[in-house]
Amino acid sequence: MLLKHRFIKKIAHSSYILAGNDVCAIIDPSRDVDYYIEEARKRDLKITHILETHLHADFISGHMDLAERTGAKIYAPKSANCDFDHVHLEEGDSFEIEDMKLEILETPGHTPEHIAYVVTDRSRGDGPVGVFCGDTLFVGDVGRPDLFPDMAEELADKLYHSLHDKLLKLPDYCEVYPAHGAGSLCGRAMGAKWRSTIGFERKFNEALQIKDKQEFIKSLTSNMPAAPDHFSRCSDINRQGPALVSALAKLEEIEPLKFHEMMQDEDKIVLDVRSYDAFSSQHVPNSWHIDFGGNFPTFAGWVLPFDKDIMLVAHDYKQAKEANIWLRRVGLDSGFASLDGGMFDWAVKGLHTNHVKLLAAKDLQKMIKGSTNFALLDVRAPKEYEDNHIQNAINIPVPDLRTRYKELDPNKKIVLTCSTGHRSSLGTSILSQHSFKDINNLAGGMKGYSAAGYTKRCTICANPHGSRYFSNK
Repeated sequence: MLLKHRFIKKIAHSSYILAGNDVCAIIDPSRDVDYYIEEARKRDLKITHILETHLHADFISGHMDLAERTGAKIYAPKSANCDFDHVHLEEGDSFEIEDMKLEILETPGHTPEHIAYVVTDRSRGDGPVGVFCGDTLFVGDVGRPDLFPDMAEELADKLYHSLHDKLLKLPDYCEVYPAHGAGSLCGRAMGAKWRSTIGFERKFNEALQIKDKQEFIKSLTSNMPAAPDHFSRCSDINRQGPALVSALAKLEEIEPLKFHEMMQDEDKIVLDVRSYDAFSSQHVPNSWHIDFGGNFPTFAGWVLPFDKDIMLVAHDYKQAKEANIWLRRVGLDSGFASLDGGMFDWAVKGLHTNHVKLLAAKDLQKMIKGSTNFALLDVRAPKEYEDNHIQNAINIPVPDLRTRYKELDPNKKIVLTCSTGHRSSLGTSILSQHSFKDINNLAGGMKGYSAAGYTKRCTICANPHGSRYFSNK
């Protein structure tokens, strides 16, 4: 038995290649499947099985692309009612891959249709060597049950039983192979390691220390981080079977004048993915800005209208192509155009640009101590804001700013801050679309402001997108 792990940053997704001597299975594949094909080719392996633990909410799975390119069969939970051709699995089912036996446990809780694959390597022994547990059990955490708000308590109840009556019945030495790690919003306290053991999690996983079921349910249905908009869309896309990547439109470079003409169409939006300092200097009017250096896919899936065609502005075509791959990973398949020559050529053609003023920490401190009349807008998540914020700052998390901008005075000077400047720059683009004029972004965010000595260090800003487990201690 050979196990190869792949970790995709930003969405913190873990997938696996489970291999024997001649064939292999891919567990919870990402949509860009070249990696798995190339890794199998290096080892002279044939991909024969594609295993899904559940309908993933935070990314589009690569099961359809892998099946189309390799001829491998897709295995998925029976209760998911998938629309594509697959082998459906339920409790008690099992199958073999060379010397390995995989047994199915139904483990609902994170989602209603969840299953786990318990693998035994019979070339070495009769006991289970590991479990591909998807998003039921993580390193240091458990799956969140609130992605279906109307079912949150019911799913938390099922999650308790999936953990205590099934997964924790496995031997202590059984390894745990989850589908996500630190930084994912599918939980709130994941560790940075990519695997663990049942015994270690039984002893040290804080969520598993809550033995009382009602307390467990309460802990997982209150004070959870917000779930991005694309989570429900991705689940349904994965159930139906995503469009093949090969069938999607190729990214075309469009010269500035034609780009300007095309963007007038109401069914199109402009997305700037350059660094926030470049966006602040000059950008296409009314464009969205999501800094590619930040948690680009999470916020793209969260805030961008999914029914619009996306026209990209990047530092260069290579960055535009990379951004388009990430957009497809979160179910935004409509990227089709990249601004040829970037903002340099746009300006050379005499086309209009907007800009946002960047403030240094010292500049903001002078404004706070002086007589300037302005509103300070903190666009971080509530837990970050509660940990530490500047006095009198208004907290509106940046995804909420799409509708809550109405709570602000468009004629007043606005200064936005987040942890680093990435999310606040997205916020400036949202306000700019709604005719706010005097918009300012704090460069370096709260990290820079605290580094300059003006406030204490934010302990949560180190992992703003993944949040943490907040116990009652």
